[in-house]
Amino acid sequence: MICSLKKSTDTNDGQTTVDPKDEPQLLPGLPNHLAHLVLSTVRPSLLSAVCRRWRHLIYTRHFPPFLSLYAIVASSNSNSNSNSNSSTHDDNSNGLSRLSDAIDFLAFDPISSKWTTLPPPNVDPPLRLLHRHPSFISRTLTIQSLTVAGCLVLIAATGHNFLPALSHPLVFDPLTAEWCLGPPLTYPRRWCAAGCFQDTVYVASGIGAHYRGDVARMVEKWDVKRSHCDKLSDLRDEWRWEEVAGLKDGRFSREAVEAVGYKGKICMVNVKGNNAGKEGVVYNVEENRWERMSTGMVSGWNGAVGVAEEEVMYVVDEENGGVRKYDDESDCWQEVIQGSDLLKGAEQMAVGGGKICVVTGGGGRITVVDVVAEPVRMWVVDPPRPESEVISVHIMRRPCNNRL
Repeated sequence: MICSLKKSTDTNDGQTTVDPKDEPQLLPGLPNHLAHLVLSTVRPSLLSAVCRRWRHLIYTRHFPPFLSLYAIVASSNSNSNSNSNSSTHDDNSNGLSRLSDAIDFLAFDPISSKWTTLPPPNVDPPLRLLHRHPSFISRTLTIQSLTVAGCLVLIAATGHNFLPALSHPLVFDPLTAEWCLGPPLTYPRRWCAAGCFQDTVYVASGIGAHYRGDVARMVEKWDVKRSHCDKLSDLRDEWRWEEVAGLKDGRFSREAVEAVGYKGKICMVNVKGNNAGKEGVVYNVEENRWERMSTGMVSGWNGAVGVAEEEVMYVVDEENGGVRKYDDESDCWQEVIQGSDLLKGAEQMAVGGGKICVVTGGGGRITVVDVVAEPVRMWVVDPPRPESEVISVHIMRRPCNNRL
């Protein structure tokens, strides 16, 4: 018999709670605090299918937050209540907004199969980012982001005046569903090489307002760890950038580069796809030094790359849509999936929870690959809006504020 839910209230942390005296039993014969422990070991998709009471449980603080898909999406200003339009109303600001893209941040709930719009960063001046511009017909202006310490971090982008848009990284914390500012960048960049290992962000090279050789060779790190603090914003006074061993030249400043953390190293290549000028480098975190990427790794780096638990590296070949994983012992890439039309033209990917989520079709499609299933399964998640362009995807815990 399924009991109806009693009256609930919202706590200060945004979670929904029920008066313990009125709380219906989740499992007959067990007090609810023990039932929480038992049910937390069950997949949320199974609990959701059983009854309304258990479906409610998976969205409370008593249940471990399940993984969700996050997307950064660009669309025309006429079709979106964008972050770039969210503040001032004077004529000059409106003119600048029309030059900027509407950039939205959304989360996809795999249980309800619904997209939810996240709150925009509350910054002054308002966030205005360029992704496309009439002067660059065949080129997009990259908005660089990454996932570190369970949070989404915006690290570099281009503003309406073609200058770096971010003087500080912007950090979204799913535990509070709030944004906060990271430490000020030594040199704000329009594009750079960005990646992370464990709870540390690494930013290398790039171009600021103008090209500078010292900035193009510079590498810095920022430790985001949150071990003693529930709220990220409380760490702002402790956060800072620290310079580490630099690059030998500025060839990684030519375009946005995605670096990945893999077995104690940061790995990156200077250009995407099968390019004759492709060169790979690896930063040894423990020894603080750069070295050349192995021949086998760089030769198979032919598309979007992502790493699972910093131990298994995957690549999606942008030409044939095949998925391979890297074997460091033999310095070769092993086939996981033969070429698939759904994965051709892979632009960006995220890895987590045994899944690979790949942006393809010019940002018009998100394909999910379950690499731990036997046989491997694949399906498509519809973008938030048909007219939108998905710039990047990330896998993190669901936003834990029920008011979203």
